[in-house]
Amino acid sequence: MSYNAPVPTVTLTTSGKRFDAAGDETVLEAAQRAGIALPYSCRGGVCGSCKAVLVEGVCDYPRNPPVALGADARADGAILLCQAVPRGDIAIRAREIASVEDIPHRRVDVEVVARRELAPEVVGVWLKPVDGSRLNWLPGQYLDVVLDDGRHRPFSIASGPVDDGSIELHVRYVPGGGFTTWVYESLKVGDRLTIEAPLGTFVPREDSERPMLFMAGGTGFAPVKAIVEHFIELGTRRPMHVYWGARQPEDLYLIELAREWERRMPGLRFTPVLSDIDAAWEAGIRAGLVHEALLEDHPDLSGFDVYMSGPPPMIELAREHFAGSGLPDDRLYFDSFELAPDVLAEILRSRAGIHGL
Repeated sequence: MSYNAPVPTVTLTTSGKRFDAAGDETVLEAAQRAGIALPYSCRGGVCGSCKAVLVEGVCDYPRNPPVALGADARADGAILLCQAVPRGDIAIRAREIASVEDIPHRRVDVEVVARRELAPEVVGVWLKPVDGSRLNWLPGQYLDVVLDDGRHRPFSIASGPVDDGSIELHVRYVPGGGFTTWVYESLKVGDRLTIEAPLGTFVPREDSERPMLFMAGGTGFAPVKAIVEHFIELGTRRPMHVYWGARQPEDLYLIELAREWERRMPGLRFTPVLSDIDAAWEAGIRAGLVHEALLEDHPDLSGFDVYMSGPPPMIELAREHFAGSGLPDDRLYFDSFELAPDVLAEILRSRAGIHGL
């Protein structure tokens, strides 16, 4: 006589919503299957944007260890939704992103309609669905390019939906990265790709009157650009201060656009920051680390909403310092994925001493 173990049920304590987690589904996967939008970004257990609190029950991590959770956070009951697998019924306290729930997730064939070098190692790519349909998304979300072997490569969308239906990406060349090398060296107008979109919960929060701070590192400027332009189009009266950090002046590849925002919007300030001190001095741009520049200008973050996007080390460092400057965790919105989930998995296996790269 066979026995089928009951399917675990996940309860969201804030809203009372319930959904089942079948098999070895993570909490995030089960929620998405149920049409419930919970926060996430990298999907590899590294960025920490999907952190929630386990109120009741037990979870474990059969895929990747929860790198983004420190010992103190785990002791306080924190879990990572993208990696935590329920072992029985659980109850969690997690933020829901209601605005993304009603947008269908689609797999679409697209064509490259424009390609332009934005910086020595950054290429702008514009896509349109081959069938003439319009893809819908919220500013700040991202898409996955689906490779021939089934692997995915995530890229932030650098604008909100526009009249001509085009989808703007900023692709940084990564030495040794097969796909980005192909984009950088070979991709041309007329080529076709398959994408899945929209993805992610790094989206504008319009239910607040607080001033906003934006911080971008490198091509993390892409989703920040999309969200800032959204608020500009809304005609917001909320003050905005945009910080963009890079190493060299040429890495600030749309600096004139950001300066134009500042000229157009009386309540918007823009501060570029370069980590190369000599280059900053020569260019007349502020020197240092971008999160330090933000904190020098705004040492008390308790009255702000903060949006940030960039490489994981920048995000991790900034989160620690921002929390120490009074920023509540539920007012920090961020996007952090420099590597695809399968690449992250390889790194994690290497750290665990399984198989090095």
